Amino acid sequence: MKKYHVAKGDKVVVIAGSWKGEEATVRAMLPKKDRVVLEFSAFDAKKREAAGKRSEVGKRTVAKSRRNRQEANPGLIDRAVSVHVSNVALTEEGKKAKQEKQAAWRAKKAGAAQE
Repeated sequence: MKKYHVAKGDKVVVIAGSWKGEEATVRAMLPKKDRVVLEFSAFDAKKREAAGKRSEVGKRTVAKSRRNRQEANPGLIDRAVSVHVSNVALTEEGKKAKQEKQAAWRAKKAGAAQE
């Protein structure tokens, strides 16, 4: 089992790629591809326009051959944004939360060992 510096639910900042500088929450881990699925908390509209992104974060167009013919409004679908795990880093808030979680785990382990 692979071990990563981030986990599901952590607050991260993207440090490389087309989403660079954006803060997000890790929604899922994809260990087979070494990727994380992100949910953006606040995305700067000006930066999105400069980068050429769609008006909605995570929306992508679907090619005509892949469209679901039964769907009422084909074209844009919701798709989560995934980036390589090496392109994200914990925010200060995320680091504090992780330290608190580790301290609570150690205290619980120490208490169980004494009994």
